[in-house]
Amino acid sequence: MNPAQRIAKWNAKFNTERIKGMLDDSRERMYTNVQSIFPQITSMEEQVKQVLDLQGISTSFYGLYLDFGREMWSLERRGVSGDSLAKEAATLIGKWVSRGLTQAILETIRSQVFNVPAPGP
Repeated sequence: MNPAQRIAKWNAKFNTERIKGMLDDSRERMYTNVQSIFPQITSMEEQVKQVLDLQGISTSFYGLYLDFGREMWSLERRGVSGDSLAKEAATLIGKWVSRGLTQAILETIRSQVFNVPAPGP
């Protein structure tokens, strides 16, 4: 593809009138989705914060633990369940432990907020 073709493709992709039209067409559906999803996310985040409060975790770490919670919530929302969810949770816990979070607290969030047991052998 030559430069002129690339520029033409970019220009078509970023045509603001087209993008506005697409967003206008989707806005009502997106708004309805937000109205149903935001309360669920807020509830989950409050439950994670309660766990962190009880464990005496510094608020400077809340964002990271909430990110873990959002990843767990996303897995559930996509329909991951059972042993598959438990294994995915273990993988996420390993990821967040490597980033400096406490494994026991992540496991508490996993079990108390999401009711997910540790994976079987």
